[in-house]
Amino acid sequence: MEEAALAGRQVAGPLEKVTALRLLREGDITVVGRLLAASNATFFCMVAGPGDGPAVTVAASCVYKPIRGERPLYDFPDGTLACREVGAHVVSEASGWDIVPPTVMRDGPFGEGMVQLWVEVDESVDLTDLIGSNSPALRRIAVLDAVLNNADRKAGHLLPLPDGSIQGVDNGLCFSVEPKLRTVLWRWRGQPLTDEERAVLRKLHDRIGGDLGEALLPLLAPDEVAATS
Repeated sequence: MEEAALAGRQVAGPLEKVTALRLLREGDITVVGRLLAASNATFFCMVAGPGDGPAVTVAASCVYKPIRGERPLYDFPDGTLACREVGAHVVSEASGWDIVPPTVMRDGPFGEGMVQLWVEVDESVDLTDLIGSNSPALRRIAVLDAVLNNADRKAGHLLPLPDGSIQGVDNGLCFSVEPKLRTVLWRWRGQPLTDEERAVLRKLHDRIGGDLGEALLPLLAPDEVAATS
């Protein structure tokens, strides 16, 4: 974006999560370009909205995936991938592991779809080396993927951040009622869960019958919510 276009704006980076979610839900979306490598229609956008002051506009980069741009799949219901991405963020937030970037469902330039905060990655990290590492952050993604029944965890969906944390995106193929786990993260197969992991899984199991399940029901079929427990 040109410098003049940023005049009077505070460009988002280290935004508070609540602020980021509000911006994604309520800000004005401008399409910058299309990400042609994606299998479904995926757009790189800017989203801007009011900041803390009367003359300040907060702006951030985001990814927008409209439902109308989703290709039909034989093993997932049509037009549901955006909802599944938002559902993955909901479960990530409930886990407390901050794995999925802020993600919302809203209307956009091409209709309703998923809007997710763009994450700047540490380009110096080699993904092949990362996958072969014993990173605790990566292991948490492996555990969460098992909860989500993620059928499409590729290396390119892993985002190593400059602070050493790792996030995971492209979570549209999740929450099937049939076992579909497909992932590059098999390093810990057969190993016992840690105390932390057990505690998180217990928390998710307990909450799926309460507030977590209620948050997922507008996004998923009831049997898919039940299967997540």
